[in-house]
Amino acid sequence: MSAREPGAWRRTVSGLFPLWAWGFLAAVVAGLLPGVPYVLAAPFMLAFFALALVRPPRQDQREAVVIASPVRGRWTVVHSPASAVPSHGVRGYGQSHAVDIIHPRPDGTAPTYPVFGGFERPEGFTSFGEPIHAVADGVVVRVVDGARDHLSRTSWLAFGYMMVIDGFRDLGGPRAVVGNHVVIEHDPGVFSLHAHVRRGSAAVSVGDRVSEGTVIGQVGNSGNTSEPHLHFQLMDRPSPLRAAGLPFVFSDIRQREGDVDRGWDRKEPVTEIQPGLPANYQVFEA
Repeated sequence: MSAREPGAWRRTVSGLFPLWAWGFLAAVVAGLLPGVPYVLAAPFMLAFFALALVRPPRQDQREAVVIASPVRGRWTVVHSPASAVPSHGVRGYGQSHAVDIIHPRPDGTAPTYPVFGGFERPEGFTSFGEPIHAVADGVVVRVVDGARDHLSRTSWLAFGYMMVIDGFRDLGGPRAVVGNHVVIEHDPGVFSLHAHVRRGSAAVSVGDRVSEGTVIGQVGNSGNTSEPHLHFQLMDRPSPLRAAGLPFVFSDIRQREGDVDRGWDRKEPVTEIQPGLPANYQVFEA
């Protein structure tokens, strides 16, 4: 990366995010120790916190990249950039335009969230084990395949556990957050990230050339997830910490107005279709 590239310093600082997170945690702990004046620890807390907020330059204005769907069959989208940008509420890890793809709930499912329970084996979810496909021709540049597929977090109790335990995943960097994943370079400055891949299912290796539609792994529940699903995004660098998210549309999906999954949220889903990019809870087929 050239030092003269606009925003290069922001990518460098963003790429060290785990270091800033550890520094902030260390400063907080130091401030709680007896004999350490809080006034000495506070500046370090603020400095590390500010550094942790730095993100790469945005790429929101780039023309949407046209790609194929990474899944086949009938699916719905949660956290869609068609509904909000950044789609996941933050721009870290290059996920400003990311989508979470999951099987629709069975017809008639009420959008309820129980207080207790919610720690279920991933094999009990229909999305788990579904094939993941390359969205375009390219070369595999990164494969991580050893993280376990954990239990779901599908209750308020389980969600609280996830916020406490999985909240520390940032300290471990991208591997801890996105879990098992495959990154493919399609064009200069265009990389696809397929996250939360099932442990042991990666069907490609670094350096492999893949064609559009090639099966590269299976949907899993590794990393920071509440239940099995595919987190997919395009980004302008191979490393999520240094990358900005890229807008995209799917070229091969079928959408029908009014075909929505009402088993996810009590809010009335948007029914107006944006071709190639389903909004939250809209159903599509590929």
